Amino acid sequence: MTAKDLFMKTLPFCWAKLGLGLLNILICVVLFAILMGISLFFASEGVAGIMFFVWLALVGAVNFAINHYFGYLVKAGHVAVIAQTFKDRRVPANCVSVGKKMVLDRFGTANAYFAIDKLVSGAVKQLQRTLGRVANSLFGAVPGADTVNSAANFFLDISLGYVDECCLSYTFYKNDQNAYKSACDGVVIYAQNWKHLLKNAAMTAMTVIISLLVVTLVAFIIFGGIFRLLGWSGFVAFVLALMLAWTVKYAFIDSWIMVKMMHGYMQVAPSTVITFDLYTKLSGFSSSFRKMFNESGVTASSMQPQPVQPQPVHTAKTPGAAPMADKPRFCPQCGTPIPLGKAFCGNCGKKVG
Repeated sequence: MTAKDLFMKTLPFCWAKLGLGLLNILICVVLFAILMGISLFFASEGVAGIMFFVWLALVGAVNFAINHYFGYLVKAGHVAVIAQTFKDRRVPANCVSVGKKMVLDRFGTANAYFAIDKLVSGAVKQLQRTLGRVANSLFGAVPGADTVNSAANFFLDISLGYVDECCLSYTFYKNDQNAYKSACDGVVIYAQNWKHLLKNAAMTAMTVIISLLVVTLVAFIIFGGIFRLLGWSGFVAFVLALMLAWTVKYAFIDSWIMVKMMHGYMQVAPSTVITFDLYTKLSGFSSSFRKMFNESGVTASSMQPQPVQPQPVHTAKTPGAAPMADKPRFCPQCGTPIPLGKAFCGNCGKKVG
């Protein structure tokens, strides 16, 4: 299934996101009308200014509440359905209700998903900054390297906004283990495949930027024309145009990029053999990853593959050989097998005769 097919078959999540965004805009418009109406009674520019700042604060609170309690649930459901699609090789019939059930079964509440999402996002960004510092130390002396690095980091910052959903998709794909553990696995898989997953980072960033500019321009033309004809405030038209453009970006542009990146991630994640020592290394690089790993309740030592004990080498017996000549010898101090003909332990150096 292509990314385009996956996006079209999970389009109901995009419409749900658009509905939440339009509800957010409606509430903001109503609050603006109420507060500006209050300021008219005082006929004072100072009071109008205060009401405007109160409106901005309320807009922030409304936006946080809607995104925190509903937006994250919709986004998590979208991520869950995409992960399940790669597991079952088909999109569920009623994807919205299936996604909601998967999120509630996996995390209990949107708040739990929100908490893990923040840790994953922080871990990915801290990891990328570490990689960026390594690149700067290697190419810092090259003329023009600072400009190139700044441009690269700009594109990466945009692209990384979608990587945390890729990592979190693994919590739904591997739903037979602790959610924090699966999230850690998801970040480790990204760390092992980051070059492959971010090879189109510049294209991803350009798609986001160009799409947002086009949507914003169209919104400016629509709101600007209507408000000018009605003689209303141009500033209000500007704010509403920005809010509408951001809502369309959130509902459709972000969803398309997320589906596209998750499509690439889930193609490599199931077949990736996790490098266990990366858990310790990433814990050292990222405080967010370390906190998430600690919450998983798994110790690094328990995740290390058990060493295979070397088997003694038996040589063919030759006629007349001493009965004890082909029996394995072990160091009396550390227990390491001693090859035939060796007088010292290869592990601790003790003379064994």
